[in-house]
Amino acid sequence: MHISSFINLVPKLQKIELPGIEAQYKLAPFHRKEDLQKINFSKLKAKKSAVLALFFPDENETMQLVFILRKSYKGVHSNQIGFPGGRYEEEDINFEFTAKRETEEEIGIDKNDIQVVRELTKMYIPPSNFIVHPFIGFIDYTPKFIKQETEVEDIFSACLEDCLNDKNIIKTIISASYSKNTEVKAFKLNKKIVWGATAMMLSEIRDIFKNISQVNLKVS
Repeated sequence: MHISSFINLVPKLQKIELPGIEAQYKLAPFHRKEDLQKINFSKLKAKKSAVLALFFPDENETMQLVFILRKSYKGVHSNQIGFPGGRYEEEDINFEFTAKRETEEEIGIDKNDIQVVRELTKMYIPPSNFIVHPFIGFIDYTPKFIKQETEVEDIFSACLEDCLNDKNIIKTIISASYSKNTEVKAFKLNKKIVWGATAMMLSEIRDIFKNISQVNLKVS
C-alpha cells in the first residue's frame, strides 16, 4: 500500500468499529484461548504497559510495519518478536504517551513525529501478568532506526500487504520459557515467526483493514 493510500484510510481507521477480542482470538495460542475468554479485567491485579504498531513508508513509499526482536534475558518474553513498547510509568500522561515514549527509546523514532491513529483492544498477557494497551500509529518518512542496545536485538519490518495476506498465517511449533513444544497459529513475515500476543494484536489490525475494504466495496 502506498503512503498516500494509507493516509487516505486514516479517517476510516479512526471511525470503524474495532473487531475486538474475537479478532485477537483467531491467533491466540490454542492452550490459552479458553483462559483468555474468562478474564475479568476489573479484577486483575496486573502491571500496565503499551505498545505501538508503527507504520512507515520505505524508499518506494510502500507502507511497512515495524517489529523488534527482544534480547535474550531471564524473562518470559526473552528473544521474542513484538511491537516496540513497554511498562507504563507514573509520570506518563496516558497509555498513548507510554507507547510513543517506549518506541522512541527502543527504535530511535522521535515521539513527536509519531501520528497515533487510534487505540486497539487491550489485552492481558498471563505469563508476564501485564495488561497491554496497543496503538496504531505512523510516520510519514523513511526512518533510520536506532535500536536500544540493552533490550533490542534486532529491528525488521514487513509490508502491510504481507501482514494482510492469508497465506502468511501458519501453524508451527514454538518453545518458550513457559511453554515447550506447543503448536500455535502465527504470522510468517520475512522468514520470521510472529506469534503469541503480538500475533493476536496483528490479527485485529488485519481484520480492521479487511473490514474497511468490505465497507468500501458495499459503498461502491
